[in-house]
Amino acid sequence: MQEKKESLWKNCWKNRTLIWRLTKNDFKKRYAGSYLGMVWAMIQPIITVVVYWFVFEKGLSAGAVKAREGVDIPYVLWLTSGLVPWFYFSEALSNGTNALLEYNYLVKKVVFDIDILPIVKVLSAIFIHIFFVCFMLVLNMCYGRFPDLYTLQILYYSLCMVLMVLAVCYLTSALVVFFLDLSQIVAIFLQVGIWMTPIMWQLDRLDDMPVIQKIFKLNPMYYFVNYFRDVMMYNTVPGLQENLICIGFALFSFIIGAAVFKKAE
Repeated sequence: MQEKKESLWKNCWKNRTLIWRLTKNDFKKRYAGSYLGMVWAMIQPIITVVVYWFVFEKGLSAGAVKAREGVDIPYVLWLTSGLVPWFYFSEALSNGTNALLEYNYLVKKVVFDIDILPIVKVLSAIFIHIFFVCFMLVLNMCYGRFPDLYTLQILYYSLCMVLMVLAVCYLTSALVVFFLDLSQIVAIFLQVGIWMTPIMWQLDRLDDMPVIQKIFKLNPMYYFVNYFRDVMMYNTVPGLQENLICIGFALFSFIIGAAVFKKAE
């Protein structure tokens, strides 16, 4: 397994220029031919945040969220900090699963390293993630909450999330070639997952159902959503245990996903 993992890293490093070129082209071609072009990449997440904010705060009277120190946090800030990691996960997984199918003309070339295709999709989603993070920071500044040194942790948790998503994409992109229905299963999973991950609601409301809480906590995105909120809402540094869980899960997932991909290759 170790030998295969090193081979994968070697291929990625050897093709780093090609990966970057394909990543840029992959992002650009999504909006090719439209009048607004890549502006759509910025409009979509903003509209989504506005819709969720209006429905939950105005329509369902969600109101402010109580911070750990007893200070009220505007719901739109709490909501956005949870949507940022989920949107990246959703887009990267959805596109990464179909990477080999979309680039089948490259897969058929014997001299082409197909290892890099899931990476292209995962990296392509980072462009929108970067904009969404900037939007989250600007929105916080509008409420008088300015970035500080704690905010730099966003880079660390984003990197861990990239590794985790890439691991899942290596797994799903390899399996979808043999089981095309997996693409639809992933789409349904993402539709349900945004509601199963405490993004629009608080898991504390299930304190009287500890078993259900534990089930929800099996979702790795639950932790990434909390990490982003710890940074943005509470200006805290997650403890050593939380950090070890985060990076450990990301690396373990990557090793397993890469091994399955190389086995199926």
